[in-house]
Amino acid sequence: MPELPEVETVRRGLAPALEGARVLRVEQRRPDLRFPFPPDFARRLTGRRVLGLRRRAKYLLADLDSGETLVMHLGMSGSFRVDGDLPGLFHHPRDKSAAHDHVVFHIENGARVTYNDPRRFGFMLLVPTGEVDRHKLFGGLGIEPLGAALDAAFLARAFRGRTAPAKALLLDQRVIAGLGNIYVCEALHRAGISPLAQGGRLVSAAGRPTAALARLPDAIREVLAAALAAGGSSLRDHRQADGSLGYFQHSFRVYDREGAACPTPGCGGTIRRVVQSGRSTFYCPDCQKPRP
Repeated sequence: MPELPEVETVRRGLAPALEGARVLRVEQRRPDLRFPFPPDFARRLTGRRVLGLRRRAKYLLADLDSGETLVMHLGMSGSFRVDGDLPGLFHHPRDKSAAHDHVVFHIENGARVTYNDPRRFGFMLLVPTGEVDRHKLFGGLGIEPLGAALDAAFLARAFRGRTAPAKALLLDQRVIAGLGNIYVCEALHRAGISPLAQGGRLVSAAGRPTAALARLPDAIREVLAAALAAGGSSLRDHRQADGSLGYFQHSFRVYDREGAACPTPGCGGTIRRVVQSGRSTFYCPDCQKPRP
């Protein structure tokens, strides 16, 4: 499942082709993806101008001049590519079967934006722009991890009194929206926090963050910034809008590195893999010791 850096990378790749441009025509090549397309989907998009392209958690949102917002989710294998008369923007060819090209947006600037999804777990919805924040997909989402709201005081409030492991709390989309398994493992390692530690143990009796928890906001931002700079992580299906693969997976400190030496200077530990809630967790038991 693409995580925040992958979705943000796709947004940045699509923005030059879509923002401020008008949709001339839409080819809808099947009636559904994970869910049926909205009624009159192609007609409602035809002739509309994209006022802005933004991201919320792991969703892409294109605000239209019709007062509706096109909500897009990549699912497990969804991707966009941009072709056409946009010299200098996109150079890398894609080698994906056209049989999985399900939606093609023809844009007035000469671009063709194609949504490809072999597994069809992605989806597209049309929601009134003024109702997006109240929609069932977004109403319960937590703060954005790249925003100013993420600080040590926020985490102390979110973790205080909680017995759930730190990793589970960070993956809870009602707390922080958009964080996924890879980047939580990486951020916890940078902050020196065990993914197995009870969240409440990272907060003092007075409600103040421990030193380790105080390091976590910067660790989250650092790992997300590094992943964005690398174009995301390509483990299976993720590609950028220009067709190139992200390469942050080559910079993983702990994720998918079971048995490797811990990269923390002077640690000497070995990366371990455990399973939490059915998902693999990678960490160093030497420099990420659970706090008492």
